[in-house]
Parts: sequence; C-alpha cells; structure tokens
Amino acid sequence: MEHFGFPAETILIFLGVIAVSVYLDLFAHKHSTEITLGDAAKWSIFWITLAIAFYGYLWWRFDKKWADLYLTGYALEKALSVDNLIVFMAIFSSFSIKGILQHRILYYGIIGALVFRAIFVLIGSALFQASPFVGFIFAAFIFWSAVKMLQQSDEEEDIEDYSNHWSVKLTGKLMPIYTKLHLERFFVRDSQLFANGQTDLASVTRKGVLYATPAFLCLMAIETSDIAFAFDSVPAVISITQEPLLVYAAMIFAILGLRSLYFVLAALTRYLVHLEKAVIILLFFIGAKMAGQSLEHVTNGQFGFHIPHNWSLAIVLGMLAAGVIASFLFPKKENEK
Repeated sequence: MEHFGFPAETILIFLGVIAVSVYLDLFAHKHSTEITLGDAAKWSIFWITLAIAFYGYLWWRFDKKWADLYLTGYALEKALSVDNLIVFMAIFSSFSIKGILQHRILYYGIIGALVFRAIFVLIGSALFQASPFVGFIFAAFIFWSAVKMLQQSDEEEDIEDYSNHWSVKLTGKLMPIYTKLHLERFFVRDSQLFANGQTDLASVTRKGVLYATPAFLCLMAIETSDIAFAFDSVPAVISITQEPLLVYAAMIFAILGLRSLYFVLAALTRYLVHLEKAVIILLFFIGAKMAGQSLEHVTNGQFGFHIPHNWSLAIVLGMLAAGVIASFLFPKKENEK
C-alpha cells in the first residue's frame, strides 16, 4: 500500500510557513488594539489562502490524491471548529472577557492546541496502524459526536456558566485567585495589587504571593474544552487519511485561522443557522466511511466499502456549501431565535 510518509522537504516547508505566518500574525497584533470585523475577515482570507496554497504545493510536488486528502481533512476540521468556537463564545461570556483580551487568550490557546494536536495525531495514527479494529472505535466516537450535536440542537440553547468549570476549580485549589481582571495579565503578584501589605480579602480566594486572574481561568477553560474537542476531530480527520503528516497539516492550517474566524463567526453566527445541521450530516457520513473502510480491511475486501478520496472531498465541500446557502435562503424567524 502506498504511503505519503514524512518527506523532509514537505516538513521543512510546512514548519517554515507556519513559523513565518505565526510571527507575522503576532507582529501585526503586537499592539493592544480592538480587533475589528474587517481586520478579522482579512486575516481569515489570508489563512484560507495559505491553506489552499499548501494544497497546490502537494498537488504539484506529489499527486492530486494526497492533495485531495489534505484538503478534505482541512475542510472537515474547519467545519468542526465552528462548534468549538461557539463554546469559546460561551466561555468568554462567563468570564466577561471582551475585545483585545479575547485575542490574547485565543493566541495562547491555539499555541496549546498545536502541541496537543500533535500528541493526539501521533497516538491516533499509531493506534489505527496497530489494529484495524481501532477504526470501529473511531467510528463510534464520530457517531457519538454527531448524536451529541443533534441532541444539543434540539434542546433549548441555555448558555453554560464556565466560571464553575472543573479546570477553574482545579486551578483554584492549586493557587490563590484574584477575582478581578488586572490589565491583560494572566497572573499578578501580591505586591502589584496591595500596598503596605494590606490585602483586600474580598478580592482574593486566599492570601498568597502570586494570584491567577480571570483571564488565566478563561484560558484554562479554553484549553481543556479544546482537548475535549480533539477527541471528536482527530478521529474524524484520521478517517479521511491515516497519513500523520497530512492529518496534522490539515488540522494546523485549520487551527491557525481560528482566532480570526472567531471574530468573524461572532458577527455571523446568528445568520449561519443551518451550518450546524450540515456538520452533523457530515459526521454521520464520516463515521459510516470509517466503519465501512475498517470492515473492508478486517474482512479482506469481502464486506464493507471504500469511498474514493475525490468523492469524499466533493461531499464535504458540497455539504458545507449547502449549509451556508440554506442559512441565507431559509433564515431563522425572529420568534424562533
């Protein structure tokens, strides 16, 4: 069976492009200014263009097959990220985080996501290669995610209070907390808050030398929710291709644009009312694809089925386009909001 492997040239280009792009993004937002919708839209277009350019490189340098597998994984990860960004909105609301501080928290959150995604991809790919039966477990994860999203879409959309999240409680046990925002800092020293050794006990959970601020608690909730999200997204992308480099590249290019996409989605979420339905349908499709491929592999081709990579790409892109178009053709009525 043909494998893409780990071409040194591709790894160097991938890492180089990511490093330069992250530096440019950081340099462009080094000043603490409010992120406008126009600025977020421009950066979203930049990240999408960069991802498509890498698709073109894979097609030109290797083969359309590998390029299509990467692009399918990228589109799927991008679609699944929409649900994760909605959770981020609820987290920011719980901690009353607004404006530029959201951008700063998302920056560090995405840095953590780059590391955790690498770990999850390596573990997931190794498990899939170790036994074909792992594919059935991944398919079950994907089906469970689809059912969970379907149940949530049928229920009343109550905003969850993440200020009592388990990660927040754990942080509170490990170190004292200053319950108010202090500039844009994640941590603040006792000497920076209180003069002459007098501590306002109403603003801290307990006396200490270093305090975590609500900004850090928000970051912890963001990171832990993203790790939980990886349990859904990693098996889904691995169901498209089991090539670790292509899986990781698809995820990273999708994740790097999440900060900009968040601010765009915050403005458009009330309009894209049918996109979540399209994502749910896609999850059922991806789960069936994974189960069919695993069954075919286990039975040596006697049962199961294999969906060509170009079909998968067309279905993923077509379903996402249908969700966006349906949202504008059939908007939700005011009394249903």
